[in-house]
Amino acid sequence: MTARIYRPARNAMQSGKGKSKQWVLVHEPAVPRSIDPLMGYTSSSDMNQQVRLSFDTLEAAEAYAQRNGIPYSVQPAHEPTPKRVSYPDNFRADRKTPWTH
Repeated sequence: MTARIYRPARNAMQSGKGKSKQWVLVHEPAVPRSIDPLMGYTSSSDMNQQVRLSFDTLEAAEAYAQRNGIPYSVQPAHEPTPKRVSYPDNFRADRKTPWTH
């Protein structure tokens, strides 16, 4: 039962950065999901898949995993590159694609 520690990316549908500053520890699935023959739902007997812990720092998440004897892997945080966008660039004469309506 290994765990994965990562920092989630920001929501692509919003401009805010909420819930993207904390580090998250999630357990990898130990058993595959099975399909319920009666209703067709997917289910699993592994209860650790439902656990999702949030930490303020990577060091706190690693300390928790080491303290509880959980093997873990860390995914490095991805910092997005800021894109410089300005409104007058839409009307420049040397645009790569012509401005049309």
